[in-house]
Formats: sequence, C-alpha cells, structure tokens
Amino acid sequence: MTSSIRIKLSLMMFLEFFVWGSWFVTLGTFLGNNLSATGTQLAAAFSTQSFGAIIAPFIIGLIADRYFNAEKILGVLHLAGAGLMFMMFRSDSFTGFYPYVFLYMLIYMPTLALVNSVSFNQMKDPAKEFSTIRVWGTIGWISAGLLISYFFLWDSPAAIGAGMLRNTFLMSSISSLVLGVFCFGLPNTPPKAGVAGTRTLSEILGLDALTLLKNRDFAIFFISSVLICIPLAFYYQNANPFLSEVGLPNPTGMMTIGQVSEVLFLLAMPFFFRKFGLKTTLIVGMLAWVVRYVFFAYGDAGSGTYLLIIGIALHGICYDFFFVSGQIYTDSKAGERYKSSAQGLITLATYGIGMLIGFWIAGIVSDAYKYADGHDWKYIWLIPSGIALGVTVLFILFFKDRDFEKVTADRKAEKNIEIKNKLSTR
Repeated sequence: MTSSIRIKLSLMMFLEFFVWGSWFVTLGTFLGNNLSATGTQLAAAFSTQSFGAIIAPFIIGLIADRYFNAEKILGVLHLAGAGLMFMMFRSDSFTGFYPYVFLYMLIYMPTLALVNSVSFNQMKDPAKEFSTIRVWGTIGWISAGLLISYFFLWDSPAAIGAGMLRNTFLMSSISSLVLGVFCFGLPNTPPKAGVAGTRTLSEILGLDALTLLKNRDFAIFFISSVLICIPLAFYYQNANPFLSEVGLPNPTGMMTIGQVSEVLFLLAMPFFFRKFGLKTTLIVGMLAWVVRYVFFAYGDAGSGTYLLIIGIALHGICYDFFFVSGQIYTDSKAGERYKSSAQGLITLATYGIGMLIGFWIAGIVSDAYKYADGHDWKYIWLIPSGIALGVTVLFILFFKDRDFEKVTADRKAEKNIEIKNKLSTR
C-alpha cells in the first residue's frame, strides 16, 4: 500500500466516524431538551440504528457487491446523508425530525461495511494493516466530541437551553458532504460480482449459520450476546442526557474517555485473553456493565464525579472484552463454511434485534422515572445493571465450552514446537 492510499483510507475512516460522532452522542440530550421528546420517542429515534443494521446486509449484499463500485456507492450514500442531516438540522418537532433520522440511518449503517471493503481491497495483509487505518475512525469520533464540548461549547447548560446542539446536525451535514465528494477520489473498488452472485439471501443475512445454535454452548453465547445489548442500549440512549442533567461539565467531551479506553483495552485484550482464557474475558466484560451502571446510579457532578468518570472509562472493558472476544469466539466455532455468515448473524442479532429491544426497554424505563424536575437516574441505571448481572449469572452457569480453550492451547503448543524446531536447526 502506497503512502498516498494509506492517507486517503485514514482520512476516509476519520470522516466516516466524525460524521457519526458529531450528532449521535448528543442526540438524546437534544431531543429531550429542545424537541420535548419522551423516553419512548427517544427509543424510536435510537432504534433507527437497529433498523439500519437489519437493512444494511440487503444494500451491501444484494446491491453494492453486485452492481456498483464500493467507493462510488459510498459517496452517493454520504451525499444523500448530508441532505438528510440538513433537514434534521431544520426540524423543529420530533414528528418532523423522525422520518429524516430513520432514512438517514438506513443509508448510513451500510457505509460502515463499505469503508471496510474499500480498505481491505487495498491491503495485502489486513491483519497487520487494518488496525492502523481503523484507529483513525476512533480518532474522528473523539475529535467530534471534543469540538462540541471544548471548542463550540454546544453542550454547556446555557447552550443546551438555547438549542445550540441543533448545530451538531449541521456539522455532521457539512462533514458528510465533504466525505461524499472525497469518496469519488478513493481507490477503485469494483463489485465482486463473481462472488456475490453465488451468495444466497440466507448467506447474506447470516441465517445459514443458525445451524451453529445446535451447539448448546454457542446457543448460550448467542442468547447472552442479544441480552447484553439491552444494557448497551441504555448507555447509548441515556448517557449524554444523564451527564448533562446532573451537571457534569463538558459531558460530550468527557464521554470521549470511553473511546480512548476502548483503544487502550483493545491493545491489552490479547494479553488478558491468553492469560485468563475466553470465558473469563467474556465474564469480565459483562460484569463491567454491572459495575459501570452502579457507578452511574450513585455518582454525581460533585463529590461523586470520580464514579461518573470511572463509569465512562469502563467502556473499553464493556465493549472490547465481550463483543470483540465474542467475534473471535464466533469465528473459531463457525469454521470455514460459516465464517462470514456467523459474523453476519451475530451482528444482525446484537445491533439489530438486541439493540432494538434494548432501546425500547430503555425508553419505557426513562418515562417511568421521569418527573417534573428531571429523572430519577438512580433507578434508571440500576435496572440495566440488574439485567447485566442476570445475563452474567446465566452465562456463568450454563456456558461450559472447553473446545475453544483446547484449540487455543493446541495452537500455542504447535507454535512452541515450531520455534524449538527452528532453534534446533540453527
């Protein structure tokens, strides 16, 4: 890969997640404070992400992979997204806002797979090269949050009251427009018609991998993955409104600690994985959700600020230790035949079905504990903490898979033998 291509791909990733991070983190705060949205309406708005995740395989598998260059359809989608973002910027009621955010997420979610396709097409060794490109996406998300909190100051109490968070949609619209135009200058990524043409709808959606559920342990993992998305949805939907309402300064900027944590724990995860094994890593990831929400329940913007900060920082463990480890486990169980389908199935089940259920429950809970002077955040956070604890207990009791540990140990032993053989021949 040449330096110019590496720069283009890195900038593409930066803008891809800058566009998303510009508005998604503060969405709940804006809708609740400026469009008087209820908890159920917030759930409807955030659920558009799940509908997008469900629809995305159709767009990628049935259209993009067969007929169009990935970089061109990526550009068209982001140009259309820029227009929808501008309409969201102009909306002055939830009923006027919702159709635009719904359409936007239907076309944005497929771009997450498309930027990966464009990147992988230029790489000789994705295992080594992709992480250095993908990390720019996280930097883009962090940059958006820092701009909102520390440069434009749109999430200060006075600015929120004045409706300044509306400008996040304009910032996203402009950056989406820039990205849309930029995409047409990305490396050529033609459709893989020969491969895509042989894939059935069942394969595209990952449904042929349902046969893996016959394995009891994988079924337990699958169910746990869906259920743990319920607490995850609480975080996406309620974290920024919560931090803003309790008076934490620069809440959007402070939430970028979670993304920094995600990068750091992603680097630390392989060591933890080797040291303690798959099951322990997954359990630690689930227990982190329990602890994080207890900290949120009892933290405040005064003497309890440290609890809020730790809760945000736990995002790396919460996400990496369960979801990334889960992807590795799924890959090991699927084998060559179901490798792609299994990952698609897990994505559809978690970001599609699991998050959809989670947003719905989070909306009901938020409305149940909303009063004239604000929310009773203690109980709003203790409920997902209890759900996460229940999922963890379920997983501990019923997940007994030793095959993964055996395969890992065998591979390690083979590697040690290979090293010894090489040393002996010197």
